[in-house]
Amino acid sequence: MLHCTNGATTLPARRFLYVIAGVIVLLLAAGIGWNLFQDRLLRAAFVPSAPFAPLADATAPDYAGAAAWLARPDLPDDPSRFVAPGFARAERPDVAVFYVPPTSYLKSDRWNAPLDDAEANEKLRLFASSQASAFNGMGAIWAPRYRQATLGAFLTADANATAAIDFAYQDVARAFDAFLAQIPQSRPILLAGHSQGALHLMRLMAERVAGKPVAHRIVAAYVVGWPVSQTADLPAMGLPACTGPNEPGCVLSWQSFAEPADTHLITDIYAATHGLTGAARKGTPMLCTNPITGAPATAALPGANLGALVPDARMQNAELKPGLVPARCDASGFLMIGVAPKGYGGYVLPGGNFHVFDYALFWANIRADAEARAKAFMAR
Repeated sequence: MLHCTNGATTLPARRFLYVIAGVIVLLLAAGIGWNLFQDRLLRAAFVPSAPFAPLADATAPDYAGAAAWLARPDLPDDPSRFVAPGFARAERPDVAVFYVPPTSYLKSDRWNAPLDDAEANEKLRLFASSQASAFNGMGAIWAPRYRQATLGAFLTADANATAAIDFAYQDVARAFDAFLAQIPQSRPILLAGHSQGALHLMRLMAERVAGKPVAHRIVAAYVVGWPVSQTADLPAMGLPACTGPNEPGCVLSWQSFAEPADTHLITDIYAATHGLTGAARKGTPMLCTNPITGAPATAALPGANLGALVPDARMQNAELKPGLVPARCDASGFLMIGVAPKGYGGYVLPGGNFHVFDYALFWANIRADAEARAKAFMAR
């Protein structure tokens, strides 16, 4: 969990080094994993060799209890409660946030992660601190632990991987049902996810939100770090794309790249897949929301970036740096951040992909954006 001290964002060294050690592999899991199915070395290292077998029912998280949650308002040690200097958590939040974290299980011993893996759980805490925390200024955060698909499930297209991803989704869906049962029926909801979490969130919206009464309670949905087709995915998700800031009831999505960018690892597989509507994604526009402006197809100078979370040279601390990067949605639907910023070292995917830092690069802007959309929702 991130901690604040003397104007800096201080992370315990041991925890921060955990995430640095695993970040390259995490990048592979959700970025390069889109189309390196043929890379035999990666598959040999990370794809489980045994056939998929569902974990025992006894291992299923019980979302009626606190132990099944990474973040929940009543947890005494909740990593999503991090705030950078100058910011504060909402004392009486009017919105409930359902956040689905990304992949943190990297082993090849099984297709789905057990809930008690120490290394995976340490990484989950760091993601909750650096991602979900952006929403604690306006909402009470709920983040489920789930038997996520392992990294290797994103490095192959076989039936085992599909089964593992579907198995993980079933936990997320049950968690969402439990979340709805434990909050007031009138409470507004903000949805958020990243990478594998965003993939599950897209399906969740199609199956649990679209056409349901709960759709009228959605403040916004931050579906970040996974490509969303405006015509093959979005119509099935039940909410339109956000067209500007201060607009409630809509979807935001982006994938961050430094320039010069090479995005073909994503676009190649994007063109070869079908969306939630069943239609082909090939040739369809990809949703890109600029997290600085809160609008699609827009550009912003670095001065408009309210603050990015950046680790220091020792990889033990991080601080919030305003004005670090610009952002613009390019014609292909990717978010360009200009020249690669200093401070992120070698933990960026080839091609300039800043996937792991999709939230960190715009932490303060995301926070302001969510608060503005919540205010507009409440006024409506």
